[in-house]
Parts: sequence; structure tokens; C-alpha cells
Amino acid sequence: MRPKISIIGAGNVGATTAHLAALKGLGDIVLVDVVDGVPQGKGLDILESLPVERKSVRVLGGTSYDSIAHSDLVVITAGLARKPGMSRDDLLVKNAEIVSEVSKHVRQYAPEAIVIVVSNPLDAMVHVAAAAGFPSRKVIGMAGVLDSIRFATFIAEAAGVSVDNVQTLVLGGHGDQMIPLTSCARIAGLPLETFLTKEQIETIVERTKNGGIEIVNYLKTGSAYYAPAASVVEMIEAILHDKKKILPCACWLEGEYGFSGVFIGVPAVLGRKGVEKIVEISLSNQEREAFAKNVGHVRELVSKVGL
Repeated sequence: MRPKISIIGAGNVGATTAHLAALKGLGDIVLVDVVDGVPQGKGLDILESLPVERKSVRVLGGTSYDSIAHSDLVVITAGLARKPGMSRDDLLVKNAEIVSEVSKHVRQYAPEAIVIVVSNPLDAMVHVAAAAGFPSRKVIGMAGVLDSIRFATFIAEAAGVSVDNVQTLVLGGHGDQMIPLTSCARIAGLPLETFLTKEQIETIVERTKNGGIEIVNYLKTGSAYYAPAASVVEMIEAILHDKKKILPCACWLEGEYGFSGVFIGVPAVLGRKGVEKIVEISLSNQEREAFAKNVGHVRELVSKVGL
């Protein structure tokens, strides 16, 4: 029996996630949105694309939450997107209302599902989703994967090497305070300094922190969706295929890195149970201070939505 993947929000991120997951044959897809006609139309379009890749999965679009019943995994992308001049935090109140309502429906119809949250501001929205009553290790925020692949893209471009040779890790919240770990970044196992100057590395770090707004400023009427969707699908595949893959994502801390009671970006082993283990790595004093600042910022956002 194929896994069932439900995606709440049929905008650019949700629909692209549905398409990529279907093309990989990861499971049957349910696409849900409040705008009647959009999930049905996009779902049918995705379904009709699958014979090219010889993928036999079902794709269903609709507006009713009862269609997500018995889902193995639910992705929440619902919410407003950023516009030029906006930070992710500017979306806080409205998106908290949307994600709270969506999460209650998911809890009602798919209580056993693993939930991946994509809506911004990401770390705060994971808290909002978890408040619906899911086990903490089955609610995960997608951010670190996206930030890390942006980091890798910029490193490969500057170094003139294949991105296949680049390994990266970004810690902390999904915002301007994120922490691209240059100490963990490698090109074919070698330190970045082997290929790049200190100035180049500093520029890449800043570009990574502002990777989302760079795209928003180009698009003007929306935000990124191809790279976010690809990042979500990597998490879906790791979970449903029980790959035990280490990926950076927003997870619930219970003493790891010296903090408890907060969702924030850390490397974690993802498998069929959700977050199966949080991987703790050694941080410099500067990195620890930056991480603590991240935690404080996330807690401030969470308090603003009454959690």
C-alpha cells in the first residue's frame, strides 16, 4: 500500500511539492486549498503529467479536509507569502491564525501523521502547529534544508566546482539570524579556505542569510517555491523511506544544545517515526552565542501569538 501524502495549501510551494513528490512516486497525493477549483485543477494537471515518467500514483485535489484522513504525512504550506520590504516575521499574526486553523483540522482527520511545516515565520509556525496536540517529534519545520542548499549553491558557484562536492549545514532560526556554519562546510572534504578567500566566504554567508528576500525582490509579487519544494520533498523521502538521513530542520529541543521547550533548526536523523535523533555538534563560543540569540528571537515571536 502506497503512503498517503497530504499537502495543505495549493499555492506555488504546495503545488510544486505535490508535483515533485508525485514524479518521485513517493506516495498518493492529496492537495487541499480553501479556494475551490485551484487544488482540483492543479491536482489533475499533476496527475496528467505522470505518464511521461511512468509513475502510477494517485493525485486528488479538493477543499475538504476529510480527504486527508489516514495520511502518513501532512505538509502545511498555507499562509501569506512575503512581498518586497517584508521580513518573515511580518507575517506572524495572520499566518499564525491560518496555521492554527489548519493544524486543528489535520489533528482531527490525520492524528497519526507526521507534520512538516513550511509556512513563515517558520520556527514560530512550527510551535503553532504543535499546539494542536501532535507529539513533538512528529512535527518538523522545513528551513534548514533550504538554507543549507542555498549555502551550497553559492559556495559551488564562487569556487567554480560541482555542487555535488559541497557539504553545508545551517543552524538556528529561518531568518536573518540563521547561522551558516563555515566550520562545517566542506568542498570534497576540504575546508572552504582551500578554494575561497575570507572575503568570499563572508559574502556567501550574508547572501545565504538573505537568500529568500533576494528572490522576493526579483519576483515582487511572491516568494521562492522551487527550492523550498525540493527541500520539503527531500524530507518527505527521508521520512517515508525510513532513510535515517541527517538533515537540518526545526525540531523540538529537550536539553540539546543547552535549550529546552523550543523548536529551532538543528541537524536531525529523519526516519519513519519523524525526528528520531537530534545530532549535537561542537560549536565555537561565537556560534553558541549566535544560537542562543536565535532561540531568544524564536521565543519572542512565539510569545506574541500567545504560546
